[in-house]
Amino acid sequence: MENKLSYEQSVSRLEEIVKLLENGELPLEESMKLFEEGTRLSAECYGMLSKAEQKITQISDIEINEEEEQ
Repeated sequence: MENKLSYEQSVSRLEEIVKLLENGELPLEESMKLFEEGTRLSAECYGMLSKAEQKITQISDIEINEEEEQ
């Protein structure tokens, strides 16, 4: 079973990957592996942010409905 990173850990790893790739000193094969990892992490971060946004929207809607009922 794969251990999932938190959002903060994922962003930190993405920053590491960007620095390594920007350096330009890695062999092509290693650069491609890092690029793949970065792409995966980016998609996971986007998914986490989307879920958080949905949850915030749901909470806000509940609070608005409760205020309207009072």
